[in-house]
Amino acid sequence: MTEQRIEENREGTIIRLQGGFYDVMTPEGEVRSRARGNFRKRGISPVVGDEVVLHIESETGYILEVKERDNFLVRPPVANIDQALLVVSAAEPDFSAHLLDRFLVLIEAKEIQPVILLTKMDLLDEVKGPAVREAIAAYRKIGYTVIETSSETLTGVEQVRPLLAGKTSVLAGQSGVGKSSLLNALEPSLDLETSAISKSLGRGRHTTRHVTLMPLAEGLIADTPGFSNLDFPYDMEIEDVRWSFPEFVAVQDDCKYRGCLHLNEPGCAVKEAVEAQEIMSSRYENYGMFIDEIKNRARRY
Repeated sequence: MTEQRIEENREGTIIRLQGGFYDVMTPEGEVRSRARGNFRKRGISPVVGDEVVLHIESETGYILEVKERDNFLVRPPVANIDQALLVVSAAEPDFSAHLLDRFLVLIEAKEIQPVILLTKMDLLDEVKGPAVREAIAAYRKIGYTVIETSSETLTGVEQVRPLLAGKTSVLAGQSGVGKSSLLNALEPSLDLETSAISKSLGRGRHTTRHVTLMPLAEGLIADTPGFSNLDFPYDMEIEDVRWSFPEFVAVQDDCKYRGCLHLNEPGCAVKEAVEAQEIMSSRYENYGMFIDEIKNRARRY
């Protein structure tokens, strides 16, 4: 008896890219697929998180269409994200407000909801502890959700779970901060590879090599490769940075000049708030560095 050939169109979400294939999650299950041959000529590069239309022939899928994206992160390459869980460590490697602010700007500029997850709280000692806890309080004052966690003691892990339900989340952070360990603590069956921190370099190896969307806590989450540094994309402008510091935006209407960049302008409400210690000086310093970085990049290109 000849096997019946099945042909139909389905909609789904790309959850994995591997070896030139796209694994697409549909209501009927996962389908391993290829992209249409003319995508490259048309400048279309499907990524994890893309909503797509598939044509199914027997058990093979061909991506016919990539739907319009709500948002897109270049690094890591992932689309249609509801929230970003920004993982920073309290120790090993040391807490870095500069790196956290860089991640926050990238996420805020894409209008993605950020959540700060502070890992390895069990490793925080009496010397560095007060400064880290002071920073935690300051970020909470701005309005950011900050959850203190430890994959070893499981402190705070269950506070993360309700945030994931019904959302597509991306887990992002520097190499070695404990992203995969946190996911394993949330769902031990994942058994994701982890590695120890290099004592000489103060950072971890990249144990996550591909972006993958995984079902977790009634939502989808992308574990992403970690990064030792993070450059701003070429399409990021100074205005994107200016609007990505919520505490600056909250007072900028009181600036003397409309469109104030909060750098050298007189009558700047942001600078006055920094002097009054109502805005973190580290945030203001990082803001100035980010603005300079984008200005210098514009001059080079």
